[in-house]
Amino acid sequence: MAKIIPKRVTADIEGDFVVFLIGLRINKPWKVHKWLPVFLAMPRMIRELQRRPDSGFLGHIMSTGVIVQYWRSFEQLEAYARNHDQLHWPAWVDFNRRVGGSRGDVGIWHETYKVRAGEYECVYSGMPPFGLAKATTSVDAVGGLETARGRLEAK
Repeated sequence: MAKIIPKRVTADIEGDFVVFLIGLRINKPWKVHKWLPVFLAMPRMIRELQRRPDSGFLGHIMSTGVIVQYWRSFEQLEAYARNHDQLHWPAWVDFNRRVGGSRGDVGIWHETYKVRAGEYECVYSGMPPFGLAKATTSVDAVGGLETARGRLEAK
């Protein structure tokens, strides 16, 4: 278990970045052959990205049904998604082949947010390293960084 940081911290990152949300919805649990490959593919992709710091992948939060990913840029996220030599592309092709015309069996979704420099705020209190602060740099949320408004205006 990760060590708890017994104080309030916030994230600090220079420049723009991207938040990418991706999820899976199992609509027909009995069709395991349709959703299990999708479910198993993402952890392998995350490990692949963690081994490549030059990919632009900064970090992630994984929970049931949704994964939050942090990227340095949309261009790097897109380059990974379209690279035929990385795990995502063959998994995406396999998903489309496997699901075919039965798109109601398993659902997938994603949302991409481009965050401009300084237009974000976050706070973590009594947490292990987490979220954007784990993916980037964690700093104490003191002084001007004590409030949400202060964190936004400090950027």
